[in-house]
Formats: sequence, C-alpha cells, structure tokens
Amino acid sequence: MPPARAALYIATPAMLAWTVHAVVERPPSLAWAAIALAGYVALLLAGILVLRLRVFVDAVVGGPRGARGIALTFDDGPHPLWTPRVLRVLADHGAVATFFVAGHKVDAHPHVVRAILEAGHTVGLHSYADDRLFSLRSERRVRDDLQRGVQAIARVVGDRPLLFRPPMGHTNPTIARVVDEMDLIVVGWSVAGRDGVASARPAAVAARVRRGLRDGAIVLLHDSPEKGDREPAALRALPEILEAAHAARLDVVPLSQFAETSVPQPRMSASP
Repeated sequence: MPPARAALYIATPAMLAWTVHAVVERPPSLAWAAIALAGYVALLLAGILVLRLRVFVDAVVGGPRGARGIALTFDDGPHPLWTPRVLRVLADHGAVATFFVAGHKVDAHPHVVRAILEAGHTVGLHSYADDRLFSLRSERRVRDDLQRGVQAIARVVGDRPLLFRPPMGHTNPTIARVVDEMDLIVVGWSVAGRDGVASARPAAVAARVRRGLRDGAIVLLHDSPEKGDREPAALRALPEILEAAHAARLDVVPLSQFAETSVPQPRMSASP
C-alpha cells in the first residue's frame, strides 16, 4: 500500500475518534484543533492533486523494480499540425511513445490518431472533454465523460483504450470507482516537462526532463496545447531529450513494459 494512502487510512479513524472524544469528554485547544484539521485537509488535497502519491487510485507512476529504459508520454492531442511533427521526431530517433488523447480532439482529427498507431505508438485516454475541473464533477458526469472518450477512440482504432491519464493528474474516490468499474489502468508520471503552459521554453523543458532521466522514468510532455494552436514547447525540446537519453544509455521503451505488471496492455492497431 502506498505510504500516503496508509497515512489517510490511519488519519481518518483517528480524526473521527478525536472528534468523538472532543464532544464527549473535553474539546482540545483551538490551536491544536486547527493544526489537526489543517493536517488532515492537506493530506486529502495532496491525494487529489498529486497522482504520484496514489492515495485514491492504483496508478503506474514509474517502472517496476529493476525496470530498464524510460517511457515517453504525450498529453492533450491529437493536433493536426503538431502531433505529426512530434511523430517525425520520434521516427528520426527510433523512439516509441504513448499518446493520451482527448476524446473531443479524436472526433475532430481521427486521421491523426490513425497516424499515431500506424507509426507504432500507443493511444490512451485523457478523458473526453479534458476538463480542468474533472475531479470536482459528479460520478455520473465522470462516467459519462470517460465512456464517451472510450467510444471516440474505439470508433477510430477498432478497440477500446486500456490506459487512462486523468486531466491535470487529479483523482479522488469518485474517479477511482469509475476507472475500476471500466477496467482502466491509471497512468501518472515521474518526470514532468512542465511544457503545458504558454510560457514554457524548449530549453527549460529539456533541462528539466534531463535531470529526471533514469531507468524506470515515465516522462510527461505535450504534443498539443490544451486549447488553441500554439506550438507546444516539447516539440523543440524533444530532440535534445532523446539525445540526452541516448547519451545516458537509456532506451526509450513502450509504456506497456511498465504497466504490464498490473494488466497486460497490448498496443491497439488501427482498424481497416
């Protein structure tokens, strides 16, 4: 069990017991009550905001013990201009990647998704709407969104995706129930390029990723802006990242090598 999840399991009954004691016996000082409440709320927020802690969901956030190589992942596509250029860079370096796509963009650019698969890469789901407030939505809305996203991908490639990266990497018990119900494997990351913002600069993105390159790393980049058509910083940073991995003798491996310990993850192939 992840340490942060164990901490929540311990903290929750402890808070309940403390509350009962405060009501029945004697309330604590205001300062101690504020400290305890703040600590518990901080733990809950960390569980929602930091996927790597795996408080609410079992997630693949890196390779298993003894894993070799790194896995590249891209979010927020597909984009009709930038995704094909990312594919060319990957092809030039003989590298494979996993693309976590937004369902509404799949509907708009199905040919780009087919190009991703034809180039030997994997497609995962990044929800349908790529809603920044996804973790605040009702269970019904979360389920409807993910089902719609799965269907959008299945229509194009002929098979349902098995991998899912939550928007913003935020999770909660509601999302955990739905992904478990839908048999989706949640995927996080261990190295983030922080290239999803308009102010990101390719040199800074490449430097940030280089510092985290090691066996078992899952790298998060973007092949498309969340909205609009600006060039993602990862496009110009990618050659330097791949060259740094080569210099460090780190192979770029399929994400399935890291995820297969949970559920076998065959790469989907495009439908005829």
